[in-house]
Amino acid sequence: MQKIVPHLWYDKEASEAAEFYMSLFEGSRLIDKTILNNTPSGTAELLTIEMAGQEFMLISAGPYFKFTPAISFIISCNTLGEVDKFWNKLIDGGAALMPIDAYPFSERYGWVCDKYGLSWQVMYVDDGEVKQKITPALMFVGDQCGKAEEAINFYAETFKNSKIENIDRYGEGDEFNKPDTVMQVKFILENLAFSAMDSGYKHNFTFNEAISFVVNCDDQEEIDYFWDKLSAVPEAEQCGWLKDKYGLSWQVTSNVMSEMMQNKDPQKMTQLTEAFLKMKKFDIAELIKAYEK
Repeated sequence: MQKIVPHLWYDKEASEAAEFYMSLFEGSRLIDKTILNNTPSGTAELLTIEMAGQEFMLISAGPYFKFTPAISFIISCNTLGEVDKFWNKLIDGGAALMPIDAYPFSERYGWVCDKYGLSWQVMYVDDGEVKQKITPALMFVGDQCGKAEEAINFYAETFKNSKIENIDRYGEGDEFNKPDTVMQVKFILENLAFSAMDSGYKHNFTFNEAISFVVNCDDQEEIDYFWDKLSAVPEAEQCGWLKDKYGLSWQVTSNVMSEMMQNKDPQKMTQLTEAFLKMKKFDIAELIKAYEK
């Protein structure tokens, strides 16, 4: 099981969006679909899919959050034609944030908001084999601008199998960004590659719960560890969700809970849902007790 999984929140379109995204990448598959009844959003649909060998989760749970470009997903392409293929599919019904063109950092690149509002950066890379096709990208803006390096150091210290690769920094004379802040950094958490940057432009968005990252934990000790390390906003603690000191949302959950949700028995699912909805940090023993009663 992938340790850190991007989680996308939709109003009602999760299933439709999952089908669309899976159509973009060869070898994609639906791993699981679960219906959660009697949630604060009513009936919620939770899907887990695999694209390009990577897991993603999507949920239809009401119109509470909207995607912003603060978190986007970079698609790395080996050919210029592949860039155009992804761009043409993603721009259909969507909008260009940066038009597809040649840029100093890539011969073929574009930033697009798709028809569901999710942001993608489609990029030609000419430095050999693409090791990870889809890379989550974090943009630190507003009050968080200038904190990208601090944040990635914090994340690298928190998660195992992590490292910071190369950092490109802004130089003197940039109108919007302070010298030595992060123009681009690549880093790895639990063997999953990420990208991050600071942006001093005036943006009307920041991180929110529309995109969070699920941390799959083996036991209660691990849940406690990540909860204590990451949680910085007490009022955001709910149903395994938390928000860190940089505004990024995480869901600290249990592999045992994921296994229980595979059962699909309506009564057991109701018991499990009722139990976890009352919790902030998940208590595995209490969840098992609720499931088995």
